[in-house]
Amino acid sequence: MSNQTGGKVDELHAGAIQGATDAAVRPRSLHAEWPQPTREPVQSGRVFALFLIAFCLGVVLTLAWQSYGDATRETIAQLSPRLSWLAPSATPAGQPNPAAPSAEQEELKTLSDGLAEVRQRIDEIAAQITVVQEQMRRDISNKLEAIEQEIFEKVSAPPPRPAAAQPRKPAPER
Repeated sequence: MSNQTGGKVDELHAGAIQGATDAAVRPRSLHAEWPQPTREPVQSGRVFALFLIAFCLGVVLTLAWQSYGDATRETIAQLSPRLSWLAPSATPAGQPNPAAPSAEQEELKTLSDGLAEVRQRIDEIAAQITVVQEQMRRDISNKLEAIEQEIFEKVSAPPPRPAAAQPRKPAPER
C-alpha cells in the first residue's frame, strides 16, 4: 500500500512541477481570474439613478444652506463655544456700519476727494494740450503753404539768361 500512496504522491508532485514549469514558460494573464464586468441595462440604470439622487440632494442642500445658513451657523456656535467663529457677524462683511464711520472710511473719503482733484487737473491739462496741438497744426500748415508757394514760384520763373560769352585771352608765351 505504501507504493500506491507513495506513487500517487510522486505523480502529484511531478504534475505540480510540470505545472510550475509551464507557468514559468507561458505566463498566464493576470485578468483571467477577475470577473468580467457586465453592462446590463438594469445595472446602468441603477448607477444613473444613484447619481441623479446624489446630484439632486446636493442642489437641495445648497439651496437650504443659502436660505438658512446664518441661522444654522448661529445654532452651531451656541452649541459649542469652540465653534463660535461660525456665528454670523453683526454686519455683513461687505457693508460697513453706517452709524460709526471708521478711520479707514475717512481715509478712503480723503483719498477719493484727492483722486477727484487729480482727475480735474488732468482734464484741464488735456484741454490745454488740445489747444496747443491745434495751434501747432495751424502753424505747420501755414509754413507748408509758404514753402509750397516758394517752390512753385521758383519752378515757374523763367531760367536766367546766360551771360554773354567773353572772348578768351591768349595764353602768354614762354
